[in-house]
Amino acid sequence: MEPAPTARSRLRLLEALRHRDFKLLFAGQTISQIGDAAFVVALGWRAFTLTHKASSLGIVLSVEALGLVTTLLIGGVLADRYSRRLLLIGSDVARAVLVAGLALVDATGHLHFGVLIAFVALHGLGSGLFQPAFGGILPLVVEEPSLGSANALIGVSRQSALVIGPALAGLIYGIAGSSAIFAADAASFLVSAALLAPARPRGFEPAASEGLRRELTSGFRYVVQVPWLWRTIATFTLVLMTAFASVQVLLPTLVEEEWHGGVGSYGLLFTLQGVGMVLGSIVLGQTSPTRRRGVLIYSLLAVNTGVGILLGLSPWFWGAALVQVVRGFCIGFAITLWDTMLMQRVPQHMLSRVISMDWFGSLGLLPAGLALWALLSGFAAPGTLIAASMGFCTFLYLLGLADPRIRSVD
Repeated sequence: MEPAPTARSRLRLLEALRHRDFKLLFAGQTISQIGDAAFVVALGWRAFTLTHKASSLGIVLSVEALGLVTTLLIGGVLADRYSRRLLLIGSDVARAVLVAGLALVDATGHLHFGVLIAFVALHGLGSGLFQPAFGGILPLVVEEPSLGSANALIGVSRQSALVIGPALAGLIYGIAGSSAIFAADAASFLVSAALLAPARPRGFEPAASEGLRRELTSGFRYVVQVPWLWRTIATFTLVLMTAFASVQVLLPTLVEEEWHGGVGSYGLLFTLQGVGMVLGSIVLGQTSPTRRRGVLIYSLLAVNTGVGILLGLSPWFWGAALVQVVRGFCIGFAITLWDTMLMQRVPQHMLSRVISMDWFGSLGLLPAGLALWALLSGFAAPGTLIAASMGFCTFLYLLGLADPRIRSVD
């Protein structure tokens, strides 16, 4: 007879919470992510009320994304050279001051669209410095066997925040206005910084300082010398430019024309995808696979885009809703596994630069993709175009699966 599973084995997902420093990081990030999700909702509606143009949110988000991309690679170099904890605290405090300033300007009635754009651009710059340091600090606050659990819990927190934050924003906005939500987001950054302040992550031996350009070059050289790294980053770049961008541009029209739905139906599809991503992250955290991870990641992402073809072709809304849950599960599991594999296989002194290049590469062609699908939107039905983009990305993932350099990655 096999021994009964212990409580620890049953709750492998929660393994990372045994580490004090991870608990501090996780608590702070959960609060901050809820604040950020509420911030985006308030930001979008406030931008619209300032201009009364539907394009306002797109402009605001594009400016923030540009700011983030601008500092991502610099943030990677800094996080491989200096204390990642201090970089995270500094980024949180800087963004708290910035968003508090936005709240003050809004509350006093002096906010106009140009000022909002300036604040958002600076916010994006701070976020670009934050992300590489955050990815780099996780392996320093948990032991390596708990990395899968840590990434899974962060994924669950991030996706849950996308449900809780907008709900809070809707409630607060109606009572106290956008400035109150901006102030709450600023406070969430301060809470995150305060919780991280007493943490004492393990140290690592940074490489010798060579200057920004040389350190960026050495990071790039490392990526191109590791086939599974550069191939996957390149694949993610093309997938975001095609499948992700096509859904962002074409799904509203598909919901309205094919399923005769409105904004509620449109939002539900993304909510259900988020639910699937939470489930995928939970299953990853509970199972923490360590063998044939390259095959598993590419297989799950091929299923994601393969069933995504049905998203475009489904004649029924609830069929599309089921597809979104399945897609979310595959994405949540695969991306959490990818993050964990990066943290385990890339040397610590290079990790933040690699993470910044992963983010930069993945986001690099997204604006071009959004513009491309906007241009193509009149050439065929939206569902057909979405299905075609998903089919192309499925082919890309199958090509990856055929590559022995991907199949050999554990």
